[in-house]
Amino acid sequence: MHPFTEHFKKGKSRIYMVDARVKLVFAILLLGLILSYKGILFPAFVILISILTCIRLRLPLKVFLLRFSEPLFIASILILLKFFFTGKNAMFMINFASFTITGYSDGLKEGLMIACRILAATSIVALLGFSTIFTELIAALSWLRVPKSFTEILIFAYRYIFVLFEEALVIYNAQKNRLGYSNIRRGLSSFGTLSGSLVLKAFEHNQNLTISMIQRGYDGNIPMLRHKPFKPPEVILSALVIAILAFIWKI
Repeated sequence: MHPFTEHFKKGKSRIYMVDARVKLVFAILLLGLILSYKGILFPAFVILISILTCIRLRLPLKVFLLRFSEPLFIASILILLKFFFTGKNAMFMINFASFTITGYSDGLKEGLMIACRILAATSIVALLGFSTIFTELIAALSWLRVPKSFTEILIFAYRYIFVLFEEALVIYNAQKNRLGYSNIRRGLSSFGTLSGSLVLKAFEHNQNLTISMIQRGYDGNIPMLRHKPFKPPEVILSALVIAILAFIWKI
């Protein structure tokens, strides 16, 4: 299973066909609703809808768990910190030796609220990436007048993610065949060698890319995709969905 979304997009669902500009504006408006909501219900509703949409897109479970593991870990740590270190209304107190562990109900509520915002916002951004081809997303960002330098960095970074990933696999397999991960000590040493090699290769690719772009007359302008006219049904449907979500947010 390849961990990058671009390798398993099939285009069978209608959401793949929607204009990337419409999806980008929709995601930005929805992020605004999530971040401005004072509670748990609306972000939880967005998380549920996002999960159902990912299931509809037939997203591999391994990729889904990989994408959401980091924000879920961060949200869990935040809930624990808020629960045990923030608040005034104590739920319980446990005396352990010379320490007292106290759980606060208001801290737990605040932690859950922030965690739901994090997960809902992450799910929207991930869903946008799952359902949109990268080049179309970059073109949509360019249409939205995102700074050119930012889109250039995204394009070059996306290009060399795959190159460095393949080189990392080659080095890792070579180390593994030589028992480089037979124990913890050798594993840490092999991982350090792998990381250092990738950093050196990244600098090498950067230098080669700079030279090749200059030799080809690169002047800072990257031709983007030409945008097709907006489809009225997509715009109307997106506006209707946003209006419904805004009504739910207001409730």
